[in-house]
Amino acid sequence: MDHSGHGMIMDLPPFTLGRGLQWSADPFFLVACVVALALYAWGVVRLRRRGDSWSVGRTVSYVAGVLSVMLVMCTGLNDYGMVMFSVHMVQHMVISMLSPILILLGAPITLALRALPPAGRGRKGPRELLLALLHSRYMRIITHPAFTIPLFIASLYALYFTPIFDFLMGSKTGHIAMMVHFLAVGVVFFWPIIGVDPGPHRPGYLMRMLELFAGMPFHAFFGIALMMASEPMVETFKNPPASLGIDALSDQNAAGGIAWAFSEIPSVLVLIALLFQWYGSEQRQARRKDRAADRDGDKELEAYNAYLASLNTRGN
Repeated sequence: MDHSGHGMIMDLPPFTLGRGLQWSADPFFLVACVVALALYAWGVVRLRRRGDSWSVGRTVSYVAGVLSVMLVMCTGLNDYGMVMFSVHMVQHMVISMLSPILILLGAPITLALRALPPAGRGRKGPRELLLALLHSRYMRIITHPAFTIPLFIASLYALYFTPIFDFLMGSKTGHIAMMVHFLAVGVVFFWPIIGVDPGPHRPGYLMRMLELFAGMPFHAFFGIALMMASEPMVETFKNPPASLGIDALSDQNAAGGIAWAFSEIPSVLVLIALLFQWYGSEQRQARRKDRAADRDGDKELEAYNAYLASLNTRGN
């Protein structure tokens, strides 16, 4: 069965890294990634021409995030991911746990709010619509931990261990929808935890770490469940093409190992970024307090000088 609609999918040779990284673009993701990069570049150029600065680190992070999506969706990894559980799991882990973190650290919404011109009094343009969406009840719901954490967990267990996965993998459209879902789930899960952009939920840094650790162990358990299974658990990958020369159970064990190991990578990345954000926040707060103290000190000095001047006037 040709799961993806690729004409030669059944005749894929055994997987190697070189074959996996060969260019094989999915049109939907290619167009989406090019548009995402072009819009970001437009925003940065607009700010620079206006004389405003924009962090090079944020730009690098965003570009790396979009390129990581292209890496798994516009190369041979996407072809092999249709018939090899292990390669599919690499796609899933990158697009749901690495790409969202890098994209969010690029602060695309902040860039859009700074670059888009106001529509004017009484009118609504793209900037006003974006602000309305950010402050909407819908956004408050989908970024709340009571929604994001269960969604993050359900995207693994409810998808892979039910017929939904096989149904989606049965067509190219279903496969694209599933990958878009993985990316979106990653974004809404990591946004309240690590996002630089404004959002409805901004818990303290300690609470953000707790939210991170509430979701990550389930990824590890999912990987362990795949590794310990005594038979293939997902119908799509039960009968890999003979040309690949792989055993379905061994490939599933490899997929489980990838899912288990990968849960550590974003945890470390997010923790490092959170510690830097926390430190930066403390430094800004300290500077604000120093400025306030300086202002108070200046007022006290002015009051004291005025008092001395009044004594001098009385003496005269």
